Amino acid sequence: MSLLAIQLPTRTRLRPQVRASAQGSGARAELGFVLSPDGQSVQSEGQCAPSLLPKATTVVAVLAPADVAFHRLTCPKAPAARLRAALAGILEEQVLDEVDQLHLGLAPDARPGEDTWVAAIDRAWLSAELAALESVGVVVDRVVPGLWPDAQAHGHFHVPLDEDKPRTLLTWADLQGVSTWPLQGSLSRGLLPEPLAEDTLWTADPAAAAPAERWLGQPVQVLGMGARLLASAQSGWNLRQFDLAARHRGLALLRDAGKQFLTPGWRPVRLGLVGLVLAHLVGLNAWAWMQRTELQTRRTAVTSLLRTTHPQVRAVLDAPLQMARENELLRASAGRPGENDLEPLLQAAASVWPDGRPPQLLRYENGRLSLGAPGVGAAELAQMRATLEPAGWSVDQDDNQITLSRPTAGSAAR
Repeated sequence: MSLLAIQLPTRTRLRPQVRASAQGSGARAELGFVLSPDGQSVQSEGQCAPSLLPKATTVVAVLAPADVAFHRLTCPKAPAARLRAALAGILEEQVLDEVDQLHLGLAPDARPGEDTWVAAIDRAWLSAELAALESVGVVVDRVVPGLWPDAQAHGHFHVPLDEDKPRTLLTWADLQGVSTWPLQGSLSRGLLPEPLAEDTLWTADPAAAAPAERWLGQPVQVLGMGARLLASAQSGWNLRQFDLAARHRGLALLRDAGKQFLTPGWRPVRLGLVGLVLAHLVGLNAWAWMQRTELQTRRTAVTSLLRTTHPQVRAVLDAPLQMARENELLRASAGRPGENDLEPLLQAAASVWPDGRPPQLLRYENGRLSLGAPGVGAAELAQMRATLEPAGWSVDQDDNQITLSRPTAGSAAR
């Protein structure tokens, strides 16, 4: 799954009367970026306008260390809809700005009732940066800090490129939080904790490596922009929370699932699904061919039987119907009664008719025999039906008449 990490420019800090016009201007300037095919290695890096950024399945925006303030507090036990307000109430006495002007983001391991870190960023500035990117078709999936509180002490030297007079800054991150200060001045070294941990990680941008080693008195690890952005993007942080959370969560989840499905790790599953679909298609075609062959064989057998039994039939259009008609003609010519003639109906009625109650009326019409039976009760009618219906007869009662018939295949279907 390809990953595009974008370095957002440092927030402009101007006088109040011109600050509003500068908000979001950085997102429309050239942005540093790194493109990775797997989130680990660097495919390409550089600077370009937002509209020229390469495409990737996941886009991560990285904030400059000085643009994020971290505060330690106890995560409130509040519903998700009121969590932002609860955090604002706790931070109201800890921040200098108005809490309503800040965007807040909880640490990835935050749990209600436990101590955690909360990131605070200027909301108007961050919203403008994200909106400027989205206006050119760059949808940011995650927003992460450049550095964050961590168990391993980390000092990173960097030079802001968007300042008129570039200066070397040091950002220090440990379990106590994240702080940034310039190297100039006699008090800068005294801001480091004493004693320093032996496993302290010292890194620097290429432009800050030389002054950092002179100030520190020891070598530092030089991190290019691509390596630094990838390291930040691999963190578990995501500051797109609360009012800046990505909209259309259902679509976002579906899109994330689609992106995950297209990753190299899911390639065996994709190949397996394609093979399964192809196997089903082949199996369905083979089954359909067998069914057509069997149906054609049966039709041929019925046609052959008709021609053998009734050779006088020349054109075969509907073999079963034609055979039934020919058999009916043979029966009629032989003088034998059919199933719906009067004689079979009288025999069926006589086999179930109550003794001592001769019918008062007898009428035969179109295979239906009606008998007048004013004295036949419900129990006797039920007994007639129980005897005749298993043999294929139909017994109906209408007023004082009982009607017997044998439903044909066509009437039964209707």
